[in-house]
Order: sequence, then C-alpha cells, then structure tokens
Amino acid sequence: MNILAAGQPAPAFSLPDQDNNTVSLDALKGKKVLVYFYPKAMTPGCTVQAQNLRDSKEQLEKHNVVVLGISPDPVKRLPKFIEKESLNFTLLSDEDHAVADAFGVWGPKKFMGKEYDGIHRISFLINEKGQVEQVFDKFKTKDHHQVVLDYLQG
Repeated sequence: MNILAAGQPAPAFSLPDQDNNTVSLDALKGKKVLVYFYPKAMTPGCTVQAQNLRDSKEQLEKHNVVVLGISPDPVKRLPKFIEKESLNFTLLSDEDHAVADAFGVWGPKKFMGKEYDGIHRISFLINEKGQVEQVFDKFKTKDHHQVVLDYLQG
C-alpha cells in the first residue's frame, strides 16, 4: 500500500453514487472534499462513522467541505444505508476498488486471524485545487468527525 500524502494531487475519479449517477472529483473543484473510505455499509463501525458525519454536516459546510463516502459496496446497497441512517451526504460505489487503489487504501488486512485484501479506513481532505491537504489515518470510528473538525478549525 502506498497511501497518498498531503501535497500530492488527488487522483481524478468518477464513480456511481447511491442513485447510480456518476460523481466526479473534478466537478467539485472549488470546494474542499472529504473523501472517506469505509469497508462496508451497515456494519457497526461504518454506521457510527457515517452517523457522526451526518450530524456534523452543518459544521463541515461552514468550512466549504463536501463529504464523499467510498466503499466497495455495490450501488444497490448504498440507498439502503442512506435511508436507514438518514445520511445527508453522497456515497459512492468502488466495486473494483480502483479508486481505493489509486488513493493507496486497498491492501492486506487482518480480522479474527484471517488475512485478506480490503479497504483501510483512511480519509483525505482534498483542497479546492484538487490536492490532498490532509490525510486522516489515526482515529476511532466514533471520533473521525471530530478529528476532521479539529483540523478544519485548527
């Protein structure tokens, strides 16, 4: 895994959202974009992380930040997650994990003694010019939103 670092250009991407509309990073130039990678919709850690981002939307918007959640979930799973948790931001499907690879967050993981490849829970704040401004890789799912807000208010 070769995780992108602050100062590097963010890889251009276009992915289907929960409504199967294509969302591209280029279309969001001029705004800050929090690209957060999560392993799987409707699992406990991912749910807590998403709920807290949902509840922080107003504070994030004050800093001109748009949230994009990316997982390898198929498009058809995403609307269920949004509806169940009343999410107020866009979720994107990266089934072939090409975008996760480009950001360097797809790689070996261990869970209950088993090794497998999957998404590492890492977030990137992309600045208005499309560069990685900050990488968030040290947080607990329940604190993720606060780590991001602390950085923005920094």
